[in-house]
Amino acid sequence: MSQSPPTTVFVYGTLMPGERNAHIAALGGHFQARPAVLWGHRLLHLWPEAYPAVVPGDGEEAVRGFALTYAPTDWPLALPFLDELEGVAETPPLYTREQVTLTLEGGETLPAWVYLYALAERMKRPGVIPVRGGDWTSVVDRRRTAESDR
Repeated sequence: MSQSPPTTVFVYGTLMPGERNAHIAALGGHFQARPAVLWGHRLLHLWPEAYPAVVPGDGEEAVRGFALTYAPTDWPLALPFLDELEGVAETPPLYTREQVTLTLEGGETLPAWVYLYALAERMKRPGVIPVRGGDWTSVVDRRRTAESDR
């Protein structure tokens, strides 16, 4: 028997509870937010855009964020809001949505979706700052600027 796709999305930046785009996550309905870690990925802060990017990393690297788990009936409502914010349908896409496994507090694992940064050319320009500890809330100046669009 095949397993249904997850109704959980891992958020690590502006969509986290308390951050500037948290209201977009709520447009899709009710969800449960739990602290989570995504292993094997690297968190970057893009400046002057003032938003984060996650890319594949080594097995020791980790990104800290939240697993937002929607009710299966709400997921079809949430997904379009999330995909639009992350630029999945743009040409070229800003982010791609990939399935991953998260680790929750206590060691439980959970399948989820994550948005991975897709503009390789942007990674070659100045303003790509590694975030030590993989926690975007530690970035002092993460406010939106005139150049930010996310």
